[in-house]
Amino acid sequence: MTATDKSGWRTGTAGVFRGRRGLAVLTCGALTAGALTAAGVSALTPRPATASSHREAPLVSGQPQFDNTDVYAFVSPDKPDTTTLVANWLPFSEPAGGPNFFRFAEDARYDINIDSDGDAMADLVYRWTFTDHIRNGDTFLYNTGPVTSLDDPDLHVAQTYDIDLLRLRHHRVRSTIKIADDVRVAPSNVGKASMPRYADLRDQAIHRLPSGITAFAGQADDPFFLDLRVFDLLYGGDLSEVGNDTLKGYNVNTVALQIPSHYLRQSGRQPVIGVWSTTRRRTADGGFAQVSRLGMPLVNEVVIPVKDKDRFNASAPRNDADFLKSVTNPELPKLIEALYKIKAPAEPRDDLVSVFLTGVKDLNQPPGVRPAETLRLNTAVRPAAEPRRLGVLDGDNAGFPNGRRLTDDVIDIALQVVEGELVGAANDLGDAVDANDQEFGTSFPYVALPTAGSRGPTAKGGSRNALNGGASLSSASGGGTDETVLYTAAGGAVAGVLLIGTALSWWRRRRRDQGYY
Repeated sequence: MTATDKSGWRTGTAGVFRGRRGLAVLTCGALTAGALTAAGVSALTPRPATASSHREAPLVSGQPQFDNTDVYAFVSPDKPDTTTLVANWLPFSEPAGGPNFFRFAEDARYDINIDSDGDAMADLVYRWTFTDHIRNGDTFLYNTGPVTSLDDPDLHVAQTYDIDLLRLRHHRVRSTIKIADDVRVAPSNVGKASMPRYADLRDQAIHRLPSGITAFAGQADDPFFLDLRVFDLLYGGDLSEVGNDTLKGYNVNTVALQIPSHYLRQSGRQPVIGVWSTTRRRTADGGFAQVSRLGMPLVNEVVIPVKDKDRFNASAPRNDADFLKSVTNPELPKLIEALYKIKAPAEPRDDLVSVFLTGVKDLNQPPGVRPAETLRLNTAVRPAAEPRRLGVLDGDNAGFPNGRRLTDDVIDIALQVVEGELVGAANDLGDAVDANDQEFGTSFPYVALPTAGSRGPTAKGGSRNALNGGASLSSASGGGTDETVLYTAAGGAVAGVLLIGTALSWWRRRRRDQGYY
């Protein structure tokens, strides 16, 4: 059942609008496997999969709205007394994939979980729930004119969200507080013609909440950068296919929070937190079941075997031992040695434990830590003035694996460590993709603007009449007029576009003149 609010938006059941991504990929799997083994628990055999946390499990790979991609947690570079949390969904979003552009699911709970004491159980959960709003269901278009604000009457599909803060103890909810109510989501970046100043729309979707928290939800360029041709027998079997950022040009849907750090940590003496995201989907009986989970990058893709991937996605970090079997040695170094004659480090791999399971002692390992797949961040480590892409491996303690910044090259870090960087086998291995294709922002939410659906002359600021390969609207022989072309078979489609555009402009003006909005 739907309802219509005073401004003409039609809403679903949740209410009305109220204004308000390998050699490199397998590397991390082997790293984690070795780390689990060294920690005294058996690891699962790495298996080939797809992009890092992008399509990692059979069930959720067909349900992108519920599929976690990556999680980032870092001390805010411009506000070091705060921590920024970023979580992404909807992998491989093709920017021009209309007319139904990219929305969060209404029947889902999108959670960022915080463990403040190292026991692998959430103490805080920030939960997003989303509501669709349809202004005009009689058009096939997402928008019927240039959109210049989140409230623009030409935008016909929109979303809002609520954020609830859940406080838990021993895996049970003790209290729930709503910290955001009916807040606007940044729309998908349809293209330059539809959204000529998309950066303005992004800015309008950054909301400062009364609690001192800043929130954002909307589309962004996928911040993960890597070469996924690893799955063609480790980059072609001879490293002939390497150096291409496979995720270039794709978008994701992002939620982000900037939170005073003291809200998250246990105390000043214990500033380390564990972070992971989950998706819960509504079930037939009206409840919610967890269908996706993501903390440390690359785990489910290459550590968990196919038969257990969906079950892993439904599990909690405190139960990670349920998936660990009698695999005592990481597979990837042996594969690399067989294919590329790079000697595998000696086993067992005790050097991998702190990096990928418990946190590094005296850096981001909480006391009494329980080994688990969570992203661990020491919120007391100040941001680096000049961040290094290899993070802790290159002496930058503010980077991965102490949390994860957008600029951290987790693929190269993982590859170098699994090949023995920490046990005397210095190397400079990597996938030849060292940075994102789009520049990140210097302020919250930091993620890059999404790639626009339009990529031709309009997107580059050129002529909007560059139809038919840039030719002007004239007959094929060059002797006709614009009007003649409108009636030729070759020009019929162009005419239709022009006529539709003219009609929409007239209709829009008339509706406004009548006071419809």
